[in-house]
Amino acid sequence: MSDGNSIVNLGDLAKPATVLIEKVSNAVGVLYEPRRIRKKAEAEAEAEKIKALAGIELSEIQQRGIERLVHQEARKQENIEKITAKAASELPPDAKTDELEEDWIAHFFDRCDKVSNEQMQSLWSRLLAGEATNPGTFSKRTVDFIATMDKSDADLFTKFCQFVWVVGEVTPLIFDEQADIYTSQGINFTSLKHLDSIGLISFESTSGYRKLGIPKQAMIFYYGLPTLAEFTKEKDNEIQVGKALLTQAGKELVSICGSQRNQEFYEYAIEKLSKQNITLLTSLPNK
Repeated sequence: MSDGNSIVNLGDLAKPATVLIEKVSNAVGVLYEPRRIRKKAEAEAEAEKIKALAGIELSEIQQRGIERLVHQEARKQENIEKITAKAASELPPDAKTDELEEDWIAHFFDRCDKVSNEQMQSLWSRLLAGEATNPGTFSKRTVDFIATMDKSDADLFTKFCQFVWVVGEVTPLIFDEQADIYTSQGINFTSLKHLDSIGLISFESTSGYRKLGIPKQAMIFYYGLPTLAEFTKEKDNEIQVGKALLTQAGKELVSICGSQRNQEFYEYAIEKLSKQNITLLTSLPNK
């Protein structure tokens, strides 16, 4: 645990980061103040002060309760500071931190101040950075949802998101959940049903889903790689996108889940889409 010193040197931060820290401080209390987090010896001394000021004699169990409370609050404070520090370091120069709502920040840290796992802290910090960059991107409902996720859920969703394209909006392309391209990455019928049950996707194992009303030409993307899709009809074309769609929470979390581009899947998806009588043109090489 921290020895009580600041985790971040405020003098090293750009303006968006300092504004973020000010906003967090206003919402949840002072951050980065020297000696903010007490060490165990200081906690014991504080318990003695409380005992003297109250004019009562504390039992051993009461004393342990006070020490436990101080230790828990110190741990929460360290988690808050670590998440904030990581988020501050990821902010772009044009982040709109001035528009970040303090009520949202308070709600955010009420849900994540007990998170000490580094991987999950990274997820929370990306969420905070994303909201600070473009306030209104992440709803309080999505914040509540993340608070219910454990590390295995987050890992599974990250694996799932390597199969997400942008077809008008973020859209997973799960054509056949039994295909090796998916199962080799841990995505199969069981894991898709699980993602459906926890509210990240809608999984339809039989009929699947379609994107409708597409014009003759449409640009689709896979991790920033543009592909021009050209259809035979002038309008009202469709793309069969497979057996899964993202829920609202899923859509909001795609950008911060930490997934990476899968070249093998890109080629697989191009092949599958081409079989739908769609001409696909890309300005970049496949490899």
